[in-house]
Parts: sequence; C-alpha cells; structure tokens
Amino acid sequence: MPRPRGRPRRFDPEAAVASAQALFQARGYDAVGVADLTAALGINPPSFYAAFGSKAGLYARVLERYGRAGALPLAEILSPGRPVAEALADLIEEAARRYAADPAAAGCLALEGQRCGDPAARDAARATAEAGTCAIRDFIAARHPDRADALTDYVSTLLSGLSAMARAGVEQPRLLAAARLGGAAIRAALPA
Repeated sequence: MPRPRGRPRRFDPEAAVASAQALFQARGYDAVGVADLTAALGINPPSFYAAFGSKAGLYARVLERYGRAGALPLAEILSPGRPVAEALADLIEEAARRYAADPAAAGCLALEGQRCGDPAARDAARATAEAGTCAIRDFIAARHPDRADALTDYVSTLLSGLSAMARAGVEQPRLLAAARLGGAAIRAALPA
C-alpha cells in the first residue's frame, strides 16, 4: 500500500482547537492573529489553512467545543420541572462564577465574540449565543408564555453585562452580588 503524500500532521486537531480556545478566551478574537495561532499550534500557515480554512473557521470550531464544555450548562440548570425563577437565578449566578473564574480568560467566549470585527466570526458567535437565548426563552415559555420575551431579554442583558464586567476585570464577588440582585428581580417578577 503506498504511503500518503506529504508530511503527516504533527498536531491533533482537537488539541489545536483547545489551544486556540485558550488564546481566544484570554485575548479576544481580534487580538489573536494567524501568526499567534500557528505558533501556539506548532504548525505553519499552509497547514493551518488546510486544517481550518481560516481564522474564523477555527473560531467556529472553538465555539462548538465551548458549547460542549465550558459554556453555561443550560440543559442542567434549565431542567424541566424546576421553578422558573429559581432556575434563572441559578443560571445568572453560575454565569457570574464562570465568567470570573479565570481572570486571564474572563467573560463568555460567545458573547464577547459578538463584538469582534470579523463578520464570519461575529456571525458564528451570534449563532452560538442565540442558541442559548432560544433555550432560555423556551424554558420560560413552557410555563410563562406571556412573560417569555421580556424575561429572556432581561436574562440576556444580565448575562451580557456580567460577561463585559468580568472581561473588564471586575472580580467574582462583585459579579455575584449583581447576579443575586438580578435573581431577586426575577423572583419578584414571577408569580409564586
């Protein structure tokens, strides 16, 4: 059997995606260049483009990975049968914990990615964030259909604000205090 042509890949694509995720979370999409990525992954630019197509293509893979492991565990927190106000308050507090857990990689990768300058990467981040927003809306609408849009907008606003504050260096205790105020507002807005 003939040997495949060219050099064998010297990197594991999944490990490369994990390394790229760390860079994007630490510095933001716009601050990470292809040269930074190829250096971190130990590959040359042609190999990078062959493996991922583009920086935005790699970012889309990073967002997929982030959704599987790293993003808020929506299915767990928004499980059917939980009281809506309790689940939403827990979601906001968990966001505050996660967004500030690592000061070197603060905030939400998808929410922060929506602010980047690359339209393809921004669209990928927006799609990831929108999937989360839809899950939140569906959870609320199952029991409070008349309040679903307003509460979803409120929770989304809180999550975006917590992410931005964490990215700006606000420490976890302050984020948790803000999250708890948000949870109290949600409890007050929903009937028992």
